[in-house]
Amino acid sequence: MHKVFISYHHKNDQWYKDQLVAMATQYGLFINHAVDTGDISDKLDDQRIREIIRDEYLDGCTVTIVLVGKETAKRKHVDWEIYSSMYDGKKNKKSGVLVVTLPTIENHRLCTRHGDKEKKLYPDAVWMQQGCRKDYEQACPSMPDRIVDNLVKPGALISVTSWQHIEHNPGFLHALIDLAFRDRAECEYDLSRSMKGNNS
Repeated sequence: MHKVFISYHHKNDQWYKDQLVAMATQYGLFINHAVDTGDISDKLDDQRIREIIRDEYLDGCTVTIVLVGKETAKRKHVDWEIYSSMYDGKKNKKSGVLVVTLPTIENHRLCTRHGDKEKKLYPDAVWMQQGCRKDYEQACPSMPDRIVDNLVKPGALISVTSWQHIEHNPGFLHALIDLAFRDRAECEYDLSRSMKGNNS
């Protein structure tokens, strides 16, 4: 079973995270490694918080699921978690990344980066072709900048699905996690953006 880190905006999207963990527990989909509210003290300096996320919570994780709601893109901790998931360090290797857009935002486009096996999961999909940054920003303005950086990069292999596709379909979610896990070592992530210093 894969160890999965869940990155999300705690204040707005805790319900979705809890539902995801409940599904994972019920169907044996993955082992949850998310940071819960209060796990890390806000009194610590930014560098120490980054170290704790990277060295403790991401330790042994192979896939990161990013839940994207209305204000996810504004959260510095989410940006740090995405960066740390993509970083190929000595202790923690880079993870596969799966983005799940939540019903609180409008996004009717999907991205697949794992080939025909993934495309077959969506019989009636509206595809977002790999294109320019503007196309992604218009299709989903709530998407975190670091995710968009990597959606426009051919070698990043990040998929975008919707909550509606996974909420009642554990097999579907399991297949997406497996594909992210399978291709994680081949991902060529763009980490050129500086990490967020503040919530915006």
